[in-house]
Amino acid sequence: MPRPTAAGRTRNRAANAAERDWMLRCYTLRAGESLAAAVVMYAAPLLVLNLTHSTALAGLAFLLEWLPRLAAIAGAGPTIDRYSPRTAVLTTSLLRGVTALATMVGLAAGAGVWLVLVFGVVAGMLAETAYLANEAVGAEATRRAGHNAYRVQSVLTGTDRAALLLGPLIGGALLLAGPALLLAAVAILSAVTVTVAASVRTHRPHLHVVTDPVTARPLASLATGMGTLRRTPALAWLVGALASANLAGGLAQVSTAVTVARTLHHSSAAVGALWSIAAACSLAAVAATRRAVDRWGLFTVGSISAAAMCTATFASALAPDLPLYATAVALLMAAQSAATVVLRTVRAHLMPERAFAATLATTVLLVLAPLPLAGLLVALWPGDHQGLLVAVTGLIVSAGTLTCFRGLRRHRTAWQTTDDTERPLKAA
Repeated sequence: MPRPTAAGRTRNRAANAAERDWMLRCYTLRAGESLAAAVVMYAAPLLVLNLTHSTALAGLAFLLEWLPRLAAIAGAGPTIDRYSPRTAVLTTSLLRGVTALATMVGLAAGAGVWLVLVFGVVAGMLAETAYLANEAVGAEATRRAGHNAYRVQSVLTGTDRAALLLGPLIGGALLLAGPALLLAAVAILSAVTVTVAASVRTHRPHLHVVTDPVTARPLASLATGMGTLRRTPALAWLVGALASANLAGGLAQVSTAVTVARTLHHSSAAVGALWSIAAACSLAAVAATRRAVDRWGLFTVGSISAAAMCTATFASALAPDLPLYATAVALLMAAQSAATVVLRTVRAHLMPERAFAATLATTVLLVLAPLPLAGLLVALWPGDHQGLLVAVTGLIVSAGTLTCFRGLRRHRTAWQTTDDTERPLKAA
């Protein structure tokens, strides 16, 4: 085999450097957008709770924030296909910053709690469009990584988890100084995201997905995605597993403030401390998942993580004091993070490049549907009996997760090689 020339080695080094730079920009963009979206997701229910001291209204705020998000997903995929992920992130971040500033001015002028609800609805819809755009970039990065796909997904999942769990900590600290500072922070984070997105210059033609003309219509796009799920049983079972994990995580997000304040009798500062502990555990779990998959394979690690998640859900319902409750929530979020690394890796390889956006929008819609359900459950359930709600939900999550992982095992040839520990993935 001929040895590469000096010019060839220089070109290879330049290409590798360009690829690393592209990946770094993707990770940076994902981090900025995830943190801004997490602060927004936490801000609306907490602002409502602080302004009204009503558990039902806080749950309603979470519900109203997520229902429009799901509606926005239907049209987001075709929109991203028509323009580009970068354009979508730029536009949504700019609009979110403007909305946050308008809400801050409105509250200063004496507007009621309805303005916060409107802010949650608008910001939530924008967040979902940006999320799909970042998922499109992340899927491309995963495919480029080949057998190291799970390493890319571990970075992306770690970024999302850090933002999701640090967002409440930042929001809680800022809210101590008043709603204006929290909303100003959302506007600043949005401006940072706009700046990063504007600086992204890919070294290849802009990311796009191959679609048929019919998928440019939202309803047709969702129908196409559902057709892909029917033809790909492994992907359908995977979506069910992710939805179960989101139901457990969503209920923890919306009920923790109520449980800590009304059941365990601690201040809102304790909520921030709890989530910071959970953030550290979650990030450690993501880092450990990479090594665990190297040694035992995707399915084994995913199964253990799912079992730990279900156990932690029950433990959080039975915890008699704050330390035990914090331990259960931290374990729940850590296990969910590890399971998400596994499931997202499999999803990236099962998703077809043709009609990618249609399939992605459909799967994301189904996976996120349990989040507004969690808000509805908390809004309707008596605030003094949140533990019972979490316990019942834990039974549902356990049954759903067990069923979905059995389905994934039956169809494992679609996403695993024969030697599970050597090469855990095979491109579909």
